[in-house]
Amino acid sequence: MDLRHQKLEKLKEYLKNLESVVVAFSSGVDSTFLLKIAHDVLGNNAVAVTAESASFPKREKNEAIDFCEKEGIKHFIIKSEELKIEGFRQNPPNRCYLCKSQLFNEIKELARKENIKEVVEGSNTDDNGDYRPGMQAIKELNIKSPLRYAELSKDDIRILSKEMGLPTWNKPSFACLASRFVYGEEITEEKLNMVDKAEQLLLDFGFKQVRCRIHGNIARIEVNPDEFNKLLVPEIREKIYSEYKKLGFGYVALDLKGYRTGSMNETLSCKKNS
Repeated sequence: MDLRHQKLEKLKEYLKNLESVVVAFSSGVDSTFLLKIAHDVLGNNAVAVTAESASFPKREKNEAIDFCEKEGIKHFIIKSEELKIEGFRQNPPNRCYLCKSQLFNEIKELARKENIKEVVEGSNTDDNGDYRPGMQAIKELNIKSPLRYAELSKDDIRILSKEMGLPTWNKPSFACLASRFVYGEEITEEKLNMVDKAEQLLLDFGFKQVRCRIHGNIARIEVNPDEFNKLLVPEIREKIYSEYKKLGFGYVALDLKGYRTGSMNETLSCKKNS
């Protein structure tokens, strides 16, 4: 047995010992893989919960619903009112901590009502390096992270997902829409809607991995560098520009470094060095 499948067996054994779990399910690559394995191991003692909010696109919620229906997994959808969390709208560097604290407290309460022993989430070993204040909330609330425990990386999860026939094996990485805002930029439902529609336009054009970062009235587009030429095709470029203007952006820019996770955290290091 190779190392990757040894990790998979370690994950299964860990989940088996938890006995019953609520999986925080976003329909992304990691949480889909975790939910599938948990349900395979624990059967009806593994359920899913998805948080519906202004920062979570409807397409992602619908994919979560469809997956659970197909797999026969009990699925709860809870309303997350992050914009009502004190301090969240101001988008401080610990924004994710504020959100995760409230969200996982709600999921823990759901687990208690359903007599389920543990709440689990889908972070993997690749999440260990970047600035992720949400991890502090997960630790404080004793939320389990089975993929990290089993030392599974994103590549491991994609390869194993492909072997299992999961539709998410090559799905682009996604993070909540609030992560598109530069720290200190006020987060509003209107702006979240602008970002959602802006990214959907890029996806409709067939771009694989996209972000629309918002800096005041500037939209900073991130796509993979190998798709830069496509973005600069005159009819595509002009359509994106005109549609972004309709959404309310004053300026539209392409980030020359291309897509990468946590690009908003780069502003934190800039402030430290200034």
